[in-house]
Amino acid sequence: MTGAMQAIRQHAFGGPQELRLEKVPDPHPAEGQVRIRVESAGVHLIDTSIRRGQAGGPPPPPELPMTPGREVAGVVDEVGSGVDERLLDRRVAADLGMAGGGYAELALAWTKSLHVLPEGLDADHAVAMIGTGRTTMAILELATPTGDDVVLITAAAGGIGTLLVQAVRDTGATVVGAAGGQRKVLLVRELGASSAVDYSQPGWTDAVRAVLSDRSITLALDGVGGDIGRATLELVGVGGHLVMFGSSSGTLTELSTGDLYRRGITVSAAIGARIMQRPGSLRSLESSALEAATEGRLTPVIGQRFALADAAAAHEAIESRATMGKTVLHP
Repeated sequence: MTGAMQAIRQHAFGGPQELRLEKVPDPHPAEGQVRIRVESAGVHLIDTSIRRGQAGGPPPPPELPMTPGREVAGVVDEVGSGVDERLLDRRVAADLGMAGGGYAELALAWTKSLHVLPEGLDADHAVAMIGTGRTTMAILELATPTGDDVVLITAAAGGIGTLLVQAVRDTGATVVGAAGGQRKVLLVRELGASSAVDYSQPGWTDAVRAVLSDRSITLALDGVGGDIGRATLELVGVGGHLVMFGSSSGTLTELSTGDLYRRGITVSAAIGARIMQRPGSLRSLESSALEAATEGRLTPVIGQRFALADAAAAHEAIESRATMGKTVLHP
């Protein structure tokens, strides 16, 4: 088939087996759009919810058939009408929006979503920072860690968690990272956490208390929710702050106003409505994240690289919580 590219297509909501590599006609940009020859496409836990038809709102699930993929980096190879032709052959990264067609050899993006990449920032690192890095910046903006803090970070070996460990470490704070399994705990230590514990083991909260001796957690950054999120809340000392940024366990942390009064803590959510309605838009967070990576202040961990044809395996790895750092597809 001439003028055809390879893309992952999904014709029904369901499990990873619904992600199938197919040949489809090459897309061409409309007015205000460019076409990107994709070098790296980000895979995110949210992608697995979209695949199941559980978009998580407020947008409804996408129409089928669809090509998933929200984050891409690559080279502009075609521009639509009204677009500056100087963008041709430029290396860019973009957030395409929910199920935006990123799991493909070619993807369309609006010019307003583009970030032209500097020399030295590779496609994998750029695609990690355009989405995962953006969320990390939103968390840090809300949490405002300082060198005086004692910080507990859960899901510390994940895409966001590995960036948070680096950023909080560099403030001079005491960082305790919590992750599932010894391989992940080792990574957290290598990233510079003061200590790391395995929250898949019984008594992990006692291990946290033991490494801190008489100090209390002043700031907790939780991306897990559920029982681990609840245990994290109970580790925060009086006057501390819990910032929630996800629920990879599949459930939110249960809490009540009684918890806030009794424990004297502040609880905030860094994602959801807050990030979507943030003054200054998401673009400034994306720019800050890309700048941090370019300057070497933050280095995203690319834990897994899959071929485009293996998108289903990438989703399986994320859902089984076997991944570390960021997961990407290479067309």
